Amino acid sequence: MKYALVIPDGCADEPQASLGQRTPLQAARTPAMDAIARAGVVGRAETVPPALPPGSDVGTMSLFGYDPLVYHTGRAPIEAAAQGIPLGPDDWAIRCNLVTVEHGVMRSFTAGQIASDDARQLIQLLQKAHCGDERWKFHAGVSYRNLLVHRGRGEAPPFSEATRTVPPHDMTDQPVAGFLPTGPGSDLLRGLMDESRKLFRDSETNRRRTARGEPPATDIWLWGQGHAPALEPFTARFGKTGAVITAVDLLRGLARLVGWRIVDVPGATGYLDTDYAAKGRAAIEVLSDVDLVVVHVEATDEASHEGDAAAKVEALERIDADIVAPLHAFLQSQSDYRILVSPDHPTLLRTKTHSHGEVPFALCGAGIAPDASERFDEPSAAAAAPQALRGHDLMPLLLR
Repeated sequence: MKYALVIPDGCADEPQASLGQRTPLQAARTPAMDAIARAGVVGRAETVPPALPPGSDVGTMSLFGYDPLVYHTGRAPIEAAAQGIPLGPDDWAIRCNLVTVEHGVMRSFTAGQIASDDARQLIQLLQKAHCGDERWKFHAGVSYRNLLVHRGRGEAPPFSEATRTVPPHDMTDQPVAGFLPTGPGSDLLRGLMDESRKLFRDSETNRRRTARGEPPATDIWLWGQGHAPALEPFTARFGKTGAVITAVDLLRGLARLVGWRIVDVPGATGYLDTDYAAKGRAAIEVLSDVDLVVVHVEATDEASHEGDAAAKVEALERIDADIVAPLHAFLQSQSDYRILVSPDHPTLLRTKTHSHGEVPFALCGAGIAPDASERFDEPSAAAAAPQALRGHDLMPLLLR
């Protein structure tokens, strides 16, 4: 039996006036996802418990079959795993975004989708300055997504579960003053953020960006801190092998922590310009080696963060045509299979940020008796399922 899970990140949403009071899923042409709905069941799941912050770290952990209330320790430690950065018992990882803040307002939580080369130069600048020492280590990632690690070196860390930070994508076009870190160790984080602003102001990298008409990376924004999680290997938990296709370090880190294969796809960018078809081809190819393939697409989430309903609809249609359709057709040509489509959390165009709330899912394949659903969208899921499942129960449902 072969299994597939497709995650259109953050695609669940509200009805939009610009879409005729339809959600993006309702407005998009998604015949492949609708075919899965007709061949199987549609339902709802709560992937992010109310006690945890809404985000892909929590939502995808749920979709992978792990209760985040038990296993989640923070977003940054998962991304550290993706980069192969080991964390000791007294070490903490912290997400280090490059952002653009103008007149105290968060204008871009990605510093204009800063190129990885530019980002690396700025991260190296931080490390070479007195921001980096024997306890602090900056690690360049992809584009604006970078990491900071605090090494405890046998001493108790300055942070705790009471340390509070806010993702920069939750404050687009808002003053940042009310969102600064608080709690234990927050003075250290705020101090590093202030120092980055001084260093970046006169950096050669930002001068070049400004000359090219690109927004400067004015600051680092530190958030998502946590210590290393301990996840049971997926093969021990479910008895299946797995692989993930994604352009996002967060998903790579989760895959590494549960023992999955990570498939690199040229042209996968983690943005709206990602190569959807290449991801679809890679998913089909890797199924010859593993039981389960997970295809994650960030584009729908990015469209919401930008408040672009048309781009979100287009991304959904590309996912449907270039990933879901060929992958489902391949599975149907094989022996028994199951395929599940589910976002990890809602990302609302109205607020441009992640949200708590239920997400729709569609599942079909061997042993799945069809219900009466005709489409994969939020109203269909609400009509088909009077009660939402817990997000971490979807993987057992897929593999049962």
